[in-house]
Order: sequence, then structure tokens, then C-alpha cells
Amino acid sequence: MNQRDRRIYLIKSLLEENFRYRNTEIPTDTAEQKQLLRSLLNIRMPKAVNDEFLKIQNEYLQEETERKGITDFNDLTPMQEGIYLWQGDITTLKCDAIVNAANSQMLGCFSPCHGCIDNAIHTFSGIQLRNACADIMKRQGYEEPTGRAKITPAFNLPSKYVIHTVGPIVGRSLTHNDCELLASCYSSCLELAYENDIGSIAFCCISTGEFHFPNEAAAEIAVNTVKDFIEETGCDIQVVFNVLKNRDLEIYRGLLQ
Repeated sequence: MNQRDRRIYLIKSLLEENFRYRNTEIPTDTAEQKQLLRSLLNIRMPKAVNDEFLKIQNEYLQEETERKGITDFNDLTPMQEGIYLWQGDITTLKCDAIVNAANSQMLGCFSPCHGCIDNAIHTFSGIQLRNACADIMKRQGYEEPTGRAKITPAFNLPSKYVIHTVGPIVGRSLTHNDCELLASCYSSCLELAYENDIGSIAFCCISTGEFHFPNEAAAEIAVNTVKDFIEETGCDIQVVFNVLKNRDLEIYRGLLQ
């Protein structure tokens, strides 16, 4: 099977299991096929699937990530001892753990092809990630509180683990409580990493997108919390601050230089 064959198989399988979309016509254009497949993965509720689907999905997603290009954490140059700044797609970063800015359901983004990091991580990790998160939430029995964190395998991503944390949603103005909750996100993720012997962790810009946390304040909290944690615990964890936007790159660069 080549990538096109795998993509068509996955699309047909996902359409077949959802009676609402069974009559959907599969486009011939590659980009449109990829968009349809991502949309179907995004809206799929957590549930079991057969081994053949998983095998083909895994092969497809891993090949797609290879084609995008994988960045190995070990090839990065630190800005300070143990602290790195990297601009790029976090789903292509090979390190021990990446951090996902999740919502309180902890099941990923259900909005087709949405631009949030939660959507991207769940898309390219595969349906196993939503199933794993659903199992955690079923055992927990309530929505994930803001500032806490959970850990799962990364499945088809280059990293080993995904650490999920729910950041604060900022209203009309930033409050002291918002700042405390964001700091708790970073410390909770670091504590989980420490407990699981994770040597390298990459943080996205938690809460600065859909949750409207001011970028400058969020970056200051992120850097200070990470430095305080490393100093207090004496651990040698390597931390990557991952950014996508040039604005965030400049903010973090100013804080770390």
C-alpha cells in the first residue's frame, strides 16, 4: 500500500462506521482527501477499532510525519543550560514528552481541521490517543481541573509521551488567579515528567491561543516556573519552549538571552 491507498482505505472505513456520512463522495485531489481524513479523525468519538485499521492508520500517520520532517531534540542548541527555544510543529519534535494544551474534557478537539495544538496532536497521534484519554476520564469521573496534568503515550508521534494540561481561560482582563493557574499547568507537567523519569519535555504556549492569555505574561510565567522547578528539585530535565508565531519567538528570545 502506498500513502494514497492507505488514505483511501482510512477514509472509507471512517465513512462506513458513521451512517451520517456513508454517502460522502471521496475527492480525487490529494489535499482535499487529507482534509477529509483529518476531519473524520477529528469528529470520531472514542471507541474500539479493528487491528487492520490501526495498522494502516499507524503506517499512514508515521509516513506523513516523516515527510513533514522530524526534528530531534538532541540536535537543538540550548539558550541557557537545560533550556531550549524552538520554532516549529511540535508534532514533529522527537523528545521524551510534548505538552498538549487540552480542554477540560481531555478528549481532543472535535472541530474538523481546527488550528489548535490539541487538534494537531490528536490528529497525528492517531485515534488511540482519544481512546486513552477517554479511559483516563472515565476512571476519574469528572472533567479535568484547570492547572492539572495527565500523561499518555504519544502513539504515532515522534515523542514518547504526551502530557495534557488544561490552561486558564482569560476573560476581559487578566487576573492573579489566571496567573496562578497557568503556573500550575507548568509545574504539574514538570512534576509528572519528574515522576516518570522523563529527560526532555517540550512546552507549547499554553492558553495563549483560544484561551486568550496575553503572550508576554504567559511567557514570563512559563520561564519563571520552569526555572524555579529546576532549582527547587535539582533535576536535570531538559526543557524546550516550542513556539509557532514569530511574535512568541521574539518574546521568549528576549526572556532567555
